[in-house]
Amino acid sequence: MTTFKKLTIFLFLSICLSSSWANNTHDDFLKCLSQKTMNSNSMSQVIITPKNSSYSTIYNSFSGNLRITSDFKPSIIFTPNDESQIQAAIHCSKKHDLQIRIRGGGHDYEGLSYISEIPFVIIDLRNLRSISIDTEDKTAWIQAGATLGEVYYRIAEKSKTLAFVAGVCPTVGVGGHFSGGGYGMMSRKFGTAADNIIDAKLIDANGKIHDRESMGEDLFWAIRGGGGTSFGLITSWKVKLLDIPEKVTVFNVTRTLEQNATQLVYKWQHIAHKVDDSLLLRLFLRSSQSPFSRGQRTIHAFFTTLFLGGVDELLPEMRKSFPELGLVKEDCIEMSWIESILFFAGFPSGSPIELLPIIWKLTTNNQTGFFKGKSDYVQRPISINGLEGIWKLFNQVGENAAELQLSPYGGELSEFSESETPFPHRDGNIFMIHYSVNWEKMESSEKHLSWIRKLYGYMARYVSKSPRAAYFNYRDLDLGVNNKGNTSYAQARIWGEKYFKNNFDRLVKVKTKVDPTNFFRNEQSIPPLLSKA
Repeated sequence: MTTFKKLTIFLFLSICLSSSWANNTHDDFLKCLSQKTMNSNSMSQVIITPKNSSYSTIYNSFSGNLRITSDFKPSIIFTPNDESQIQAAIHCSKKHDLQIRIRGGGHDYEGLSYISEIPFVIIDLRNLRSISIDTEDKTAWIQAGATLGEVYYRIAEKSKTLAFVAGVCPTVGVGGHFSGGGYGMMSRKFGTAADNIIDAKLIDANGKIHDRESMGEDLFWAIRGGGGTSFGLITSWKVKLLDIPEKVTVFNVTRTLEQNATQLVYKWQHIAHKVDDSLLLRLFLRSSQSPFSRGQRTIHAFFTTLFLGGVDELLPEMRKSFPELGLVKEDCIEMSWIESILFFAGFPSGSPIELLPIIWKLTTNNQTGFFKGKSDYVQRPISINGLEGIWKLFNQVGENAAELQLSPYGGELSEFSESETPFPHRDGNIFMIHYSVNWEKMESSEKHLSWIRKLYGYMARYVSKSPRAAYFNYRDLDLGVNNKGNTSYAQARIWGEKYFKNNFDRLVKVKTKVDPTNFFRNEQSIPPLLSKA
């Protein structure tokens, strides 16, 4: 028999055996679920397999980045209605050696909530989205499947002077966002979302349900910025609500290179982290057509700002700190905090706030393009020459294809020590950079990925070092990945210290204690110390 024939037979048998094993595991898992639950009828409503007509719709519903593709799909998508069903799914996944991926809003930059190269089940939290607001106690219990838009809306329903600090995108799920830190437009005043979490409910690898008291302070520390899916499945969070004025002020002022944008960006770096804590001056940089030179591109700098107060308080602060911007009263809009959520999410003026709790439904299955993101932290202002180098790189990519988002630090963010939570990006950072590039066609992928990596390489001289830090919620597999099986401590440390700095070792110790067999794992999950090598 020829070598070619032997190889063909081997591959055929391998595929058959693999398929048979997958089918048997799938069936055994379903039998296990039915045995572990009292009501098999209710379970049938939350189990979606490839045989269901809704499988593709459910799978693709929160996977909007076309760059994230995989030939490996989950054998089952599980959409539990309560914690007991999650307990059953964890037990059966563990028993039958199926990895689980936990999906809330599906905004993981690398798709780790819904793809895997080994047999897996998705636990999709879309049915766990209740929000209970206590205005007297100024707290809220939020289930992990809720979106930020729902949270903000439900708070505003109850009070005009209470809010919560988290991100600007209303379709982001709270589960991953809170557990990765959670930077937002009020972070200079109130810190991160994780800084304002006071309790949580978590199901561990043994299927036990814990609150803060029973999980202990080490695990409670770990899930507030260390990435919750390394340690268990978080079903809900209790957060502290924050006092705000009835009216806030926003503005979005644009300047181009012809309007001295380079000097303005340079000055912004010196003041944005020092201004009043109630003021957050965010900066977006893009390259598009110049309004002054037909057919020519230029850099557009968008100064996008929230101030917790009225315009008459804001203008004196801006004249004192940033007179070069030339802000005038006509640039500013007073509105309620909940209206500002729509403003920063890019909704047209006058959009109803009732969109916030339902926008996730309207964008379901909206796979519109390809995307790659990265992040950095800046501790000293970038020079004029450095900025001009960025402008040149922008001209090497398509118009409006790329964006730099510069988010100022300082204020309350600097009041916490680096070890207060696993989120270590505190005093010493003046701003964070979020790099992003978008494209429409698969054949353009390599070009755009090469461009953002080239920009990232150029920026090395201007950003934090030893380690070059990154924000966990802007997950980036370019930083390093785990093995498909148990990864080594040394391998995980490569990417882990970039996200968590000196907190990485403590996270490993917590992981070793609560999940020593590494049941909860993915390409960038914290490994147990048993894997240290």
